Amino acid sequence: MAARRAFLHRVALVWNGGTRCTSGLSRAVAPEGSQRKGKTLLQFLADRFYDVEALREYLFQKQVSKVHQENRSFTLIKERYGPYIAGAYFVLKQGGAVKFQGKEEWIRSKGHGHFFLQLLSFQAVPVEAVDASDCAINYEGLDNLLALKELQSLSLQRCPHVDDWCLSRLHQLANSLQELSLAGCPRISERGLACLHHLQNLRRLDISDLPAVSNPGLTQILVEEMLPNCEVLGAEWAQGLKSGLEEQSRGTASPSCA
Repeated sequence: MAARRAFLHRVALVWNGGTRCTSGLSRAVAPEGSQRKGKTLLQFLADRFYDVEALREYLFQKQVSKVHQENRSFTLIKERYGPYIAGAYFVLKQGGAVKFQGKEEWIRSKGHGHFFLQLLSFQAVPVEAVDASDCAINYEGLDNLLALKELQSLSLQRCPHVDDWCLSRLHQLANSLQELSLAGCPRISERGLACLHHLQNLRRLDISDLPAVSNPGLTQILVEEMLPNCEVLGAEWAQGLKSGLEEQSRGTASPSCA
């Protein structure tokens, strides 16, 4: 998405410079009297890029490559400084935040990457909480988090690449994980949520606003049965199901006799 925005930004710069730059891009001449003085942006793009599908594929592959690069494992850092530093470094590089055990303050990236030296003082301290909201974490990138065996709280809110396959790996954190937020993840469905039955130590789970879940209210009820000791957030879903059942009950009620 970022690559696509950058491309459109460059197009806009050229386009805003005037239509003079497009005069030589097309040799098609409209009949006299019907030729417009200026070109639309769509005409400019059509003249500039003859194979739009190839352009879209290029931008897509570039984005895929970027996500893959962002989710690489920091093997050398892990070997030298241990899994806590490697995991924290991965989260901060993604733009997230971490909290170490026994510490009140969260460590967040300042946008310049100058946080590694700050992490070194926590080499022997387990990571207790991770806020990876809106981060581009995918299946491979989870390797950096699954090594955090004392992790108690994990937020994956609105992560665009977190899917059912990702949830199938979270059983590796079953002994420690107590809080999990999946709110707003577009690729999570009922199949992925079913994999969470391993996480019996969960005390709080947010599964609100999951567009790939076909029946949110019923799904929440089933998850609550699957994790009886866990508070499952998504009350608006259950309320919607309850309202639907009430309406159905009213619609099918036997008519009263006069």
